Amino acid sequence: MITRWSSIPKCPRVFHGKRADNIVKSMLEHSRGSSGERRSVDLNGLIEEALNLAYHGARAQDQSFNITLERDLADAIAPIELVPQNITRVCLNLFGNGFYAATKRQKEGSDPKFKPTLKVSTRDLGDAVEVHVRDNGTGVAPEIKDKLFQPFFTTKPTGEGTGLGLSISYDIVTQQHGGTIEVDSRVGEFTEFTVRLPRAYRATMAEAAS
Repeated sequence: MITRWSSIPKCPRVFHGKRADNIVKSMLEHSRGSSGERRSVDLNGLIEEALNLAYHGARAQDQSFNITLERDLADAIAPIELVPQNITRVCLNLFGNGFYAATKRQKEGSDPKFKPTLKVSTRDLGDAVEVHVRDNGTGVAPEIKDKLFQPFFTTKPTGEGTGLGLSISYDIVTQQHGGTIEVDSRVGEFTEFTVRLPRAYRATMAEAAS
């Protein structure tokens, strides 16, 4: 199903003090990455809710936001145990980055027929589930792809990102849920993140010791 929604918010340039405040808040969120209760969740339902949150957040800041949203959610995925608020945070980060990249390509390009698009897919692999988030935006250069999950690394201009969103997401997926998160990209064409979450949860050493 394809739904026409309306694109990432125009982020106004802010003072460095404001950015520092945002970084501090993000660091606090980072330190709370393993908080929250694990429970059985309908993954497709969680993704739908996260898409609504991402859209309304973008729309509230920029009424001209416009993007084509494509869903390919696997039927009858059995509920999976996870920390819903934290996986929602991962989804919001990935959706927001996709919105940003796709609309940036539209603004910088010369093709009037180009349509910013974000596609979200889920797959049931039996012992794990996968979430794919693909945008048709500006893409990521090979030389910086390996840095995307490092704290404070950002490809956005000063004031438009703390550089902690993907780092937080990486910790939530890998450390808290024992999963993986990978990125594939081609400059000027697309970026696709793949999140794999195992059904059999294995506690990290830190959690096991607590």
